[in-house]
Amino acid sequence: MSLPDLASPDRYLFGFEGDTAVLLDMDRDAYRRSIFLDDRISAAQAQPAFAAVADLVAPSPAPVAGWIFHVAHCGSTLLARALDRPHGGLVLREPLALRHLAAEAANAAAGDAGWRARLHLVTALLARRYAGAPATIIKANVPVNFVLPALMTANPAAPAIVLYFPLADYLAAVLRSEGHRNWVRRVTTELAPAIAVLAGPLPASDAERAASLWLAQLRGFATALSHFRNVYSLDAERLFMTPTPVISAAAALFDQALPDAEAAAIASGPLFNTYAKNPAAAFDNAARLARRAATAKTLAPEIGAARGWVEARLSQYPLPPRLDRPLPGTLARDLLA
Repeated sequence: MSLPDLASPDRYLFGFEGDTAVLLDMDRDAYRRSIFLDDRISAAQAQPAFAAVADLVAPSPAPVAGWIFHVAHCGSTLLARALDRPHGGLVLREPLALRHLAAEAANAAAGDAGWRARLHLVTALLARRYAGAPATIIKANVPVNFVLPALMTANPAAPAIVLYFPLADYLAAVLRSEGHRNWVRRVTTELAPAIAVLAGPLPASDAERAASLWLAQLRGFATALSHFRNVYSLDAERLFMTPTPVISAAAALFDQALPDAEAAAIASGPLFNTYAKNPAAAFDNAARLARRAATAKTLAPEIGAARGWVEARLSQYPLPPRLDRPLPGTLARDLLA
């Protein structure tokens, strides 16, 4: 069997089945319409191909990609889609293979040579770009935050955004429904060993588990900001309230040519008036603010208890009052606000 040609992004490494790689055919349109590159992917051809992982060779030297790291439910899909333009670089949203490797690392696989080789393979293939296109941007997801040091150490000058909410807004976002709470329970259980390193053992309640996940991620973000000069922080509220300058600043960080008029058109267009994860659903900033106000009122006792839990842990697991290096033109709020 001939080896797959991996020079082009058109052959996408979707995931692994043991020692076998699952490959999908993609093209530029397929990447853009795939809001997520997990099981919801919309490939150019649905029939996968398979190859032995040992036979796959990453491009060398690997291209440098930009990164969007985020705490979830904070507008990361909105930001990534705002940067995803037909004439721009690829924007890859939540690739499944990367998530799987990060989840493995949270449970002590990161020191394994085989794991490190797969991480290099996946990131090198994700960073590929079409001829003449600017750098690819990769929007990760929550498990990937716990391998952020490994990803940035491989390319210390890579541009990256760490997107977050201060504690109260985060809790309102991730506890607002039973479905969201189920997500909190699942992801904190999955990542418990990695969370424990940064925030201590998991507590029992939904709100405190969410707070422990938040604390672990924000401590990781703070460390990245202190170690890597091209990592910038972004309070998600700035994206929602002043999208035009945020889009412009993010595009500039990722070296994407984006005229001010185009940034303004994106901010006032359909993307910011529909739900980023489901373009068929109407949703805008006014609806978000109304939902947040109602949720914050309902959740006030839990949010207060979770804040107390975080404050009690800060002596052992310290966190700065604010994140450093906000994206140009934005400000950082107090993290415990």
